[in-house]
Amino acid sequence: MSTYRPEGLDDAFTRDVDAPADAPGDVRLPTLGLVGWLRWAWRQLTSMRVALLLLMLLAVAAVPGTLFPQRAQDPAGVAEYLVDHPTTGPWLDRLGLFGVYSSVWFSAIYLLLFVSLVGCILPRTRVHLAGVRGRPPRTPRRLGRFPALGGGLSDDTPQAVAARAAAVMRRGWAWLPFVPTYRVDVHDEGGGTWSAAGERGYLRETGNLVFHLALVGLLVSVATGQMLHYRGQAIVVQGRGFANAQVDYDTFEQGTAFDPADLVPFTLRLDDFESRFDPDTLQSRDFTAHVTLTEPGQEPQERTIKVNHPLAAGGAKVYLQGNGYAPEVTVRDAAGEVAFAGAVPFLPEDEVYTSRGVIKVPDVSGGQEQVGVMGYLLPTAREMAPGFWRSTDPQPTDPLLVLSVWSGNLGLDTGVPQNVYELDESRLEQSVDEAGDAVTLYVRPGETVELPDGLGTLTFDGLPRFVALDLRHDPALPFVLVFALLAFAGLAASLFAPRRRVWVRAAPGTGDDAGRTVVSAAGLARGDDVGLQPELDRLLAATLTSTAPTSGIPTRTTPTSTTPTSTTPTSTAPTSTAPTSTAPAGGAPAGTRTSTTPTADEAATPSPTVPRGSTP
Repeated sequence: MSTYRPEGLDDAFTRDVDAPADAPGDVRLPTLGLVGWLRWAWRQLTSMRVALLLLMLLAVAAVPGTLFPQRAQDPAGVAEYLVDHPTTGPWLDRLGLFGVYSSVWFSAIYLLLFVSLVGCILPRTRVHLAGVRGRPPRTPRRLGRFPALGGGLSDDTPQAVAARAAAVMRRGWAWLPFVPTYRVDVHDEGGGTWSAAGERGYLRETGNLVFHLALVGLLVSVATGQMLHYRGQAIVVQGRGFANAQVDYDTFEQGTAFDPADLVPFTLRLDDFESRFDPDTLQSRDFTAHVTLTEPGQEPQERTIKVNHPLAAGGAKVYLQGNGYAPEVTVRDAAGEVAFAGAVPFLPEDEVYTSRGVIKVPDVSGGQEQVGVMGYLLPTAREMAPGFWRSTDPQPTDPLLVLSVWSGNLGLDTGVPQNVYELDESRLEQSVDEAGDAVTLYVRPGETVELPDGLGTLTFDGLPRFVALDLRHDPALPFVLVFALLAFAGLAASLFAPRRRVWVRAAPGTGDDAGRTVVSAAGLARGDDVGLQPELDRLLAATLTSTAPTSGIPTRTTPTSTTPTSTTPTSTAPTSTAPTSTAPAGGAPAGTRTSTTPTADEAATPSPTVPRGSTP
């Protein structure tokens, strides 16, 4: 099948594909080579499209960290997941889904995003600096094409008018007078005509670059904080304390570059705890922990910790995360030996501090089965019905322990971590009475009760308070705050800073305006800018000394022939029309002129920017 080719068209792209490859005139495409492929890969990596894709990929890669327990934050949860899912658990562990934020693939995405942002920013910064140092574009020959127009007459010389317009454009804001608003260039156009060109809006691109640089700073700060931070939680019972050592924390996590030996060895003792509740609604109003802080080389100091008012100690912030009651009990086994003695934190579950807790007694004598006690603490107990108790107030006015007893193997020797607030009932048997109903013990402070099945006794010795403290150290937090504020400021500047160009031309008058200076001005903005015309009016008002400016936005109509027609725009070029003697509508004073017909050049040149509401 033949292919049609116009006569006289014969080049390398129309030559027959069946021609020999070594025919004269054949074009051979050069191979990229290693350097070419590396250059292509670098350009792809530093493109904005790839940067956005990497940012989205980073967000998607962080999702598994919220779906699966993380070994750094919840090692017990990871161990439990591996036991419950013996098939999928090891594979998920190999893929790093139990340590997402420290995995190789997550770090690779993070580093690629960092490199992509840096590669995007550096070339744009170089181009932006070159543009900032350059001069604004010169005044166009035909100003009537632009959407914002104005003009007037002045008794000063054209050079003086252009210089005054340049000074007005250079004038800074009232709140920042030393920063010029416009970059200005004054130019002698010849024939006695002078012009001043001004350009502003580079702050928009500056804000964009600041935003991206702040993102890079955030990436670096967050990565540094993850490497150097540590965080630990500890429960401290009233009258006791803890030392800032890794072994004293209930949970402790650290960055890869942090050494626990660098912990500042301070101590903290909980002396008292005050809680205040609304008497009508029982809503919490204030919590205050009175502590004694002892730092190395200093005397003990009495300090307080409140909610949202942390204590600074050893370079870390100590936050009051929670509080509750820790019943102090003593359990003796069947032989009368003390098998357990101490305070057991019970976790509150409602606004009246109905608290749930577990007492595990593994160290019994004489081959006796291990004992587990689970139940509730009611700070102010009231019996609502036979056998049904509840708390009516969070303050401990009438505390009561309601307990059930279990015996058997607590499972503490299996090697699987357990939650201290839960009882593994798989190897235990609950104590029941002769009727087969579960045995329930009711114990008040100072009372001792017999455990069922001859398991021993339990004594309710007291009811101290406990606090849950959260200690955090992250040296990168101030930098994160600074870069976040910079990113916000840069984004605001890139969104709201206007990009504008204005020109003022001062020419010697002719005809009726002989001996005076005819001033014409125009403005152009990138996109729709409702503030362009008012700013041009202010510029002319400050520039003209004897006459206020006129302004107007030309409105284009649909052309009916090859030569476009337009409605009456405000023209600043001198024409044969005599100036008006009265102020026109809108407040323009006498001395301004309006043109009824555009010049030949304006009529033959289409407008580069069509205002809203007009038809091209």
